[in-house]
Amino acid sequence: MLFSPPATLAAAVVAGILGLLIGSFLNVVIHRLPIMMQREVDSVCACERDEPEPHPEQYNLVVPRSACPHCKHQITALENIPVVSWLVLGGKCRSCKAPISPRYPVIEALTALLSAGLVWHFGSGWAGMAAVVFGWLLVAMTFIDIDTQLLPDDLTYPLLWLGLLANTQGLFAPLGDAVLGAAAGYMALWLVNGAYKLVRGHDGMGYGDFKLLAALGAWMGWQMLPAIILLSSVVGSLIGICVILASRLGFSHKIPFGPYLAGAGLVALLYGKQVTALIYGVTG
Repeated sequence: MLFSPPATLAAAVVAGILGLLIGSFLNVVIHRLPIMMQREVDSVCACERDEPEPHPEQYNLVVPRSACPHCKHQITALENIPVVSWLVLGGKCRSCKAPISPRYPVIEALTALLSAGLVWHFGSGWAGMAAVVFGWLLVAMTFIDIDTQLLPDDLTYPLLWLGLLANTQGLFAPLGDAVLGAAAGYMALWLVNGAYKLVRGHDGMGYGDFKLLAALGAWMGWQMLPAIILLSSVVGSLIGICVILASRLGFSHKIPFGPYLAGAGLVALLYGKQVTALIYGVTG
């Protein structure tokens, strides 16, 4: 594998600052991309019924400008400084004082820490830059899946192709292993879901999960897939037990599998060799 020399503290700090800015943009992606997907579906359905366009106004990741959902106050540049603006405003809209979710600065801070950590681990060269983009896409997919139980093709496919492109230079795995990883990752969950559907009569997971595991296989090669599946299953089982216990107290929540895959994929990217060695050591 062709890893860059260890990153300096300065490079990690720069990556962290960039991560703050990207985290602010990811908040927009997480909020707007599912809406854009639904509007596209509405438009197609209206066209098939020969009805007028239901959403004539422009709506994408740039337009319209961000605004308070309560009073429609447009967010200024000074009110959109990652983390800092939320703290200065006391977590409230400057105009109507409606609360602003703390999730916004949390995602910004998480993206910053993740960016700095990945550059520190992999260096500031091609491997480090690729790993940072990998982390950004996983953050966006994780929170979209938590909100909507969807993993958009607009994110899973770019992640898959970027993994294959990165491995044309063997950054994380030989290209042949990456191609096999993409195919095996998709087929593994497709087969599991097919068996579940035969028994229960409905899908047990979304097709976005298949594509996400395929993308992780494209980044790390087929050899890492058992570790990723095991890690995601263990974490998912533990959280699932907590959700089941909570449901007995009157709480209920669907369990998306994407965040567990994303978390497992990140651990595998950072410590895949150690995890794989541990698994093979335990199983003999």
